[in-house]
Amino acid sequence: MRQILFILLTVIQFAACNQVTKSAQSVEKTVNVPTFSSDSAYKYVQQQVDFGPRVPNTKEHIACSNYLAATLKRFGAEVIEQKATLLAFDGTSLNAVNIIGSFNPQAKKRVLLFAHWDTRPWADHDPNPSNRKKPVMGANDGASGVGVLLEIARQFQIQQPNIGVDIIFFDAEDYGATEDFRGENTEDSWCLGTQYWARNPHVAGYRADYGILLDMVGGKQATFYREQISEYYALNIVDKVWSQARSLGFGQYFIDQKGGTITDDHLYVNKIAGIPSIDIIQFDPNSNSGFAHYWHTVNDDMTNIDKNTLNAVGTTLMHVVYKEK
Repeated sequence: MRQILFILLTVIQFAACNQVTKSAQSVEKTVNVPTFSSDSAYKYVQQQVDFGPRVPNTKEHIACSNYLAATLKRFGAEVIEQKATLLAFDGTSLNAVNIIGSFNPQAKKRVLLFAHWDTRPWADHDPNPSNRKKPVMGANDGASGVGVLLEIARQFQIQQPNIGVDIIFFDAEDYGATEDFRGENTEDSWCLGTQYWARNPHVAGYRADYGILLDMVGGKQATFYREQISEYYALNIVDKVWSQARSLGFGQYFIDQKGGTITDDHLYVNKIAGIPSIDIIQFDPNSNSGFAHYWHTVNDDMTNIDKNTLNAVGTTLMHVVYKEK
């Protein structure tokens, strides 16, 4: 009889534990993630483009810098404008500014979200040679990532995530050496603002659990493959983001296949700052450049920006961040 009673108690305890586990899982599944607005993100892309090309040392660059800092402040971020004079590959001194917005700055657990906000000074991949000295508008290459992050920042003001988040708009990313340049260190001529921040973080000893870079995330029917520098330094974060995208029904954007190896801001956040970071970047394996046909041409304008793509990236990123504890 005692043995039967013991068995019954064991069954009851197991059932109770199982119920607790199911309840915990249920709570985890019902994390309240705000709704990302692709209309709002599109508006933020448009507002950047309305300034014109955001090339360092121009009035358009200064005006957009002021707009970005003011917008992050309006959304409740603690904002630092990290100004620096950076030397470009051709000897040009660039008056650059990294714009940093911190949410919940006292939190120890932090995630870093970043994009570059400057634009290419020359449309050196334009099929028309007469356009190759003209600046790029950078609707997709620059403004799209910033637009998504501004919309996410707006959502943070409405509902804070459980963790600390730092949003950084890096400058002087796109002032890299042209293909006909024959000097040294052409790879390191890119991402100058990021290299500067990685060596001079806005907070001494700054750490984040991981970082996510958005670059060219607004193109029509864009596809995002698993970039190889990202997999090398932060495979678990690639898995986390691509899995989340699939679960949300965005598998046609986030392709679960290996992509290219791309020199981008995340390389220096990994190499210099030591923060495991990934790159969500448009990749077309069928194009010569690996990017869209309008990349680094005068045609990188608002006609190429798709709200559906902005929504896929923004919604995925918000689910990743809001589910962190």
